[in-house]
Amino acid sequence: QVQLVESGGGLVQAGGSLRISCAASGRTFSLHHMGWFRQAPGREREFVAAIKSGGSSTYYADSVKGRFTISRDNAKNTVDLQMNSLKPEDTAVYYCAADRGRWMPTDTTSYDSWGQGTQVTVSS
Repeated sequence: QVQLVESGGGLVQAGGSLRISCAASGRTFSLHHMGWFRQAPGREREFVAAIKSGGSSTYYADSVKGRFTISRDNAKNTVDLQMNSLKPEDTAVYYCAADRGRWMPTDTTSYDSWGQGTQVTVSS
């Protein structure tokens, strides 16, 4: 398993941009597919975006497609989520996660390491 720590959350106005990051410890980061999820108060945790271990393929939820971009730097053990054109409904705690080695990006049970989350608040 890897240890994950998110950073970069904050308050932004609707239409604005924010970039959140996830730093991983451990030597196996480059072997893990990585995902971003979010959870708003009173709602289930939902998939946002995922990227394969080598960075060659990405996958997005329909709600963020065209606005969010996931990227990773295996040399630095980081995975980022660039969020543009933010909407109030994007407000949530955002979590990064490392998977078990199978590419099932939307399935939370595919991930066995989770960060503590970072709050993103979009004001209208």
